Amino acid sequence: MRGERSSGAAGPDGLDGPEGRGERLLGALLDRAHELPPQLIAPLVADVVRGFGGRDPALLLQDYGQLVLVPLLGRGLAAGEPVPIDGSPAGAAFLGGVPVEERRADGVRVYLPLLDGGDEAGVLALTLDAVDDEDRRSLRRLAALVADLLITKSGYTDRIFQARRLEPMSVAAEIQWSLLPPLSMTVHRVAVAGILEPAYQVAGDSFDYALNDDLLHVATIDAMGHGLDAATMATVAIGAYRHARRADIGLAEIYAFMDRAIAEQFGPDHFVTAQMMRLDTLTGHLQWVNAGHPQPLLIRDHVVVERLESETTLPVGFGGEEPVISERALRHGDRVLCFTDGLVEEREPGGEQFGEEQLIDWVNRVERSQAGVRAVVRALSHVLKAKRGGRTSDDATLFLIEWR
Repeated sequence: MRGERSSGAAGPDGLDGPEGRGERLLGALLDRAHELPPQLIAPLVADVVRGFGGRDPALLLQDYGQLVLVPLLGRGLAAGEPVPIDGSPAGAAFLGGVPVEERRADGVRVYLPLLDGGDEAGVLALTLDAVDDEDRRSLRRLAALVADLLITKSGYTDRIFQARRLEPMSVAAEIQWSLLPPLSMTVHRVAVAGILEPAYQVAGDSFDYALNDDLLHVATIDAMGHGLDAATMATVAIGAYRHARRADIGLAEIYAFMDRAIAEQFGPDHFVTAQMMRLDTLTGHLQWVNAGHPQPLLIRDHVVVERLESETTLPVGFGGEEPVISERALRHGDRVLCFTDGLVEEREPGGEQFGEEQLIDWVNRVERSQAGVRAVVRALSHVLKAKRGGRTSDDATLFLIEWR
């Protein structure tokens, strides 16, 4: 890109030379991406980066444990060791969702978050001799196209999933990860983020969400048991939730539908605790049904102000009566934290339960030190696991909603 900037001649498309070159490169990426086999993602991205005057491109993907960014291997891409998310320029770009520039002896290393509708695939890194506003504008567009390319192609290749794995994954965890929506979403009025622990062994915990027009729908679940049995039950519960949600029925009817699905499939001795929510993103009106779940926490101005107490009904599968729908009006900036009992019932090294009071204390600390729901959820999950002695004998899930 630098070598082209001395010429002000217009390109054949009528645009100014340097900017026209950038537009043509992005257009070529779009044209070639349509029928591109997944193994050619790497050389295509490398070619476009070279066309921009960049070098040493790398595609860095978040591992399942959300600890490091792992280089995607491929022709033309820089290889290397996984990069820690905490304390690195690439990690800062990933957590903040904004480009980061690192000045080096050989130029400027640019780290670009790969964002798609608020979800983030990873980070594109490349080096330029120097960077100006024209470069930044073109590189943001490039990163957006690369993000779309990665997310689209990941639907029919295993290579992207394999790159993100740093440990063997259980079959139950494989099932659970295949169920999940994107781990985060950020749009104009609302942001959400979730995390599952233990990432490579999770079985019965899951979450789901959908933004339908102005209504955000959320469910968090915890299926009894461990291993494949729990994963199978969670699969049925999430499938029943999605089916009922897409039928545009109320929360009480969704609970009843999920209840019947679990009871008919698994019998009277099996159950799933669940929490189903609806948030009107125009007004901040929150409704929820609690089926045996821990009470969610209301966070205001980065401090937990209360537990969202509500009438509870029996867990899904036990044939509870029609549930009471709880309601609350949120204020702008309010956050609601949902979690499963594995987070607070884990025993500390001394033998005592971790408990909700410690959870609240750490939520307050992390809220003051992190910005954005994705960064808060990730930091909170990791610090809580460390404070519980690094152990997670039961699944532990966090899901955070912010009304913006």
